[in-house]
Amino acid sequence: MGAAWDRLSPRQKSWMMAGTVALISLAAGYGLSQLGEGQGGASDAGGSATECEEVLYWYDPMVPGQHFDEPGKSPFMDMQLVPKCAGEEATAGVRIDPGLVQNFGIRTTEAEYGVLEPEITVTGVLAYNERDVAIVQPRAGGYVQRTYGRAPDDVVGRGAPLADILVPEWGGAQQEYLAVLNSGDEELAQAMRERMRLLGMPPGLISSVGRNGRPQSTITVTAPIGGAITSLGVRPGMTVMAGQTLAEITGFSPIWLEAAVPERQAATVRVGQPVSATLTAFPEERFSGPIIAILPSAQDASRTITVRAQLPNASGRLKPGMFAQVSLTPDTRRALLVPSEAVIRTGRRTIVMVKQDEGGFMPAEVRIGREAGGRTEVLAGLSAGDQVVTSGQFLLDSEASLTGLDVRPIDQADDASTGGEDAPATFGATGTIQSIANGSVTLRHGPVPRLDWPAMTMTFRTKSAAQMRGLETGDRVRFTFTQQDAGPRIESITRAGQ
Repeated sequence: MGAAWDRLSPRQKSWMMAGTVALISLAAGYGLSQLGEGQGGASDAGGSATECEEVLYWYDPMVPGQHFDEPGKSPFMDMQLVPKCAGEEATAGVRIDPGLVQNFGIRTTEAEYGVLEPEITVTGVLAYNERDVAIVQPRAGGYVQRTYGRAPDDVVGRGAPLADILVPEWGGAQQEYLAVLNSGDEELAQAMRERMRLLGMPPGLISSVGRNGRPQSTITVTAPIGGAITSLGVRPGMTVMAGQTLAEITGFSPIWLEAAVPERQAATVRVGQPVSATLTAFPEERFSGPIIAILPSAQDASRTITVRAQLPNASGRLKPGMFAQVSLTPDTRRALLVPSEAVIRTGRRTIVMVKQDEGGFMPAEVRIGREAGGRTEVLAGLSAGDQVVTSGQFLLDSEASLTGLDVRPIDQADDASTGGEDAPATFGATGTIQSIANGSVTLRHGPVPRLDWPAMTMTFRTKSAAQMRGLETGDRVRFTFTQQDAGPRIESITRAGQ
């Protein structure tokens, strides 16, 4: 090749190079033209693929929550906005090839009615019985002669002596009473007994003076109830006044148990409900009693309410201040239940992934209630028989968010809170109002998978004229309906986006 090139003359070499350049330019132009045609075809194909009978809005798949009224370039990414077609909301949502369901570990469980028997376990503390409190006061002023060695927190029985008090003014009144008794004037004696009673002498002391014939100006103050001395304000030698508090005695049989119940479970407790408790001091025993009060305010720091129960304590083994583990069993009721692991709490709302058809899954908003034993009560948003995802639901939820799939509102599902097995099933769909007549509305709606209905236009009966108030022909709406002998009837209907 090199020897042949060397044999060419300079003019021949020039012509040869010019021809080569021309051939290269021709080939490049042809290739670019073919590439342009291919891209144009692909663009046309893409445009036809994304054509919709009705576009609800445009969105960026990377930011699906932001909707736009017109097509164009995304302000977030270097890409064109994608249209959201009418009817897509009623499709099966996230679709996964059946062969991949097992590989992804996706499992489903049927929502079903059952009895939820939650047992709430909380902490509690034993406390004095504040309804069994006695205030000890003298009926007359005097001097304390003896206090029997009592101290705060001593436990005393009913009638135990607390202090001896000398009351000087009683001596003179008793002497006069004895003189009247010796005179035999019964009328005057009765008046003297009334006077001594007003001076604060107990009836037993008055009878003792009359019987023994000797004055008794010292009285022994005793405990009116059995319990612990929670306050003691008397010492030997001190002077006391009538009505002065000498001691305060609080009972603890029965004893109070005060438990801290989380605020969200406040509705599950009631007065009279039984509770049981175990104490560290007696781990092998359980102590039971009824709830006697639910305190009216919640604790700011812990967001708990205080539930007060009453436990028998005749032996006095239970001491105020002891720590307890308290079990409360709320009333049981029949409810729609799903496994707790199926529930996804996003912060703004609670959703579950519902299986629509083979390979299809739809996020559905739910309202939940109590939880116990690994099961959660569904108050609204699901129907008995719905298949909810219990494993792999977070993967499906992420895929639904990336594709911009809307979450099914609560009002598009059967009413789980009042439905029961005997209530008619409620179905939901999205559609466009074609016409409104007296007692009916014609809708062009998307598929209803639970009834195997395709997208179509049909007429629904309305419950009342008030249902259609504010709606016009052409409005995009969400609606629920029931199947009846006279045909489908609208149960609720609202403008989409409201």
